[in-house]
Amino acid sequence: MRIAFVASEVAPFAKSGGLADVAGALPRHLRDLGHDIRLFVPLYSSIGQRAADVTPLSTAQGVPLYLGPHFYRFSIVEGRLPDTNVPLYFVHCPEVYDRTTLYTDGVDEHLRFLVLQRAALETCQRLAFAPDIVHCNDWHTALMPLMLKTLYAWDALFGATRSVMSIHNIGYQGIFAHGTIHDIGGDVRGLLEPAAASGGPINWLREGVRHAHAVTTVSPTYAQEICTPLGGHGLDADLRARPDGVIGILNGVDYSEWNPATDRYLKHHYTADDLSGKAATKRALLDWLNLPVADTTPLMGIVSRLTVQKGFDLLFDTLPEILATRDLALVALGSGEARYEDFFARLQHRFPDRVVFHRGYHDELAHLIEAASDMFLMPSMYEPCGLNQMYSLKYGTVPIVRRTGGLADSVQMWDPSTRQGTGIVFNDFDAGGVWWAIHTALDLYKDRDAWLQIVRNGMAQDFSWERQAREYEAMYLALPRG
Repeated sequence: MRIAFVASEVAPFAKSGGLADVAGALPRHLRDLGHDIRLFVPLYSSIGQRAADVTPLSTAQGVPLYLGPHFYRFSIVEGRLPDTNVPLYFVHCPEVYDRTTLYTDGVDEHLRFLVLQRAALETCQRLAFAPDIVHCNDWHTALMPLMLKTLYAWDALFGATRSVMSIHNIGYQGIFAHGTIHDIGGDVRGLLEPAAASGGPINWLREGVRHAHAVTTVSPTYAQEICTPLGGHGLDADLRARPDGVIGILNGVDYSEWNPATDRYLKHHYTADDLSGKAATKRALLDWLNLPVADTTPLMGIVSRLTVQKGFDLLFDTLPEILATRDLALVALGSGEARYEDFFARLQHRFPDRVVFHRGYHDELAHLIEAASDMFLMPSMYEPCGLNQMYSLKYGTVPIVRRTGGLADSVQMWDPSTRQGTGIVFNDFDAGGVWWAIHTALDLYKDRDAWLQIVRNGMAQDFSWERQAREYEAMYLALPRG
């Protein structure tokens, strides 16, 4: 199949969250399956030298683009996803992408991503690339299914094109004033959701859900959650109205990057058959962080954006009490809202011999925390997919998670009677739930035979992109033609 994959960010060039990881991994594995996939992404000024190995696409230089009364020119520079043959088309338009951040709250935010969507389709035309699939990701590209039905309906190049709308986080929808409809181009008003057509704001993600041939999201459980009033953020009725439903496909893990047997950041590699390297990595990290605790003290890790979604409110009262009464050390890495940063900073001040908080992000430290920790905490309020729990399983680090979204799909509660299960899972989003989960993990840690079994159960799991890419391939092939 010929696939145009359009995203607002792609690792390693531009990243703010899990979307970038998907855009940087899924296309390469679809290419390995034999598909002709082309990736389109903005050339943000922050990308800089990371996109140095690019060449101008001769057929797409200085292309004029009218968006209502606004006029731009864009050019395409072509590169490759690192270590692949996947063509990566950067949309070069400094007027909209020369900003200090990937996303802004500026009055032209909708124009920035109209440029991306229109540039992707215009470039397909200039390349005579007739996509069987246009794969859109989140609100930034959600108008492309509507554009294919209106603005580009005249072009036989797109006559057989099917659109796929992937929702990575339904909390972000791209809602803009009614007047911005004129900037889209084409006669779209008659196809818009009635409230938008009659003068209300336009919700880009809602239009993507309404007009795409298929809607996917990043885990089976999240697919169910977003179809409910509690999880749908106002789009649940639109999602339930789709006769084909929402397809949940769990994100994959790049095991060339996240594997304790080969991890470039580890001096002591290890496997499920020989865990000595994990113990050595724990000792080395404790020494590096100046944590004077015994090797037998359980080490709990956190690597996260510090936002309300991640459930850290549940720790405000529980974690200080647990640290005061149980044998436990904690290392946390992350940044975000000030109240969460302040909480972890206060924990470090109160328990300087057992808590380290590193504000910000540090790639090497993230890998070391996954490898050295005995357990990993993710008490999320909601989690579309999550990746750290899957990293943890591979590294023999027992995840402690709430049963939501991708966490529910990737971590199974330990059952001592069958010796099956890969982690500790709690159901209710309240302090009592996370208190129970952490105490349960600490009690289980004392049973070394049981702990070794749960570690090996987790390390045996397979969440590779090779496996998940085949699910996308099957979904593409199942779309009706004609």
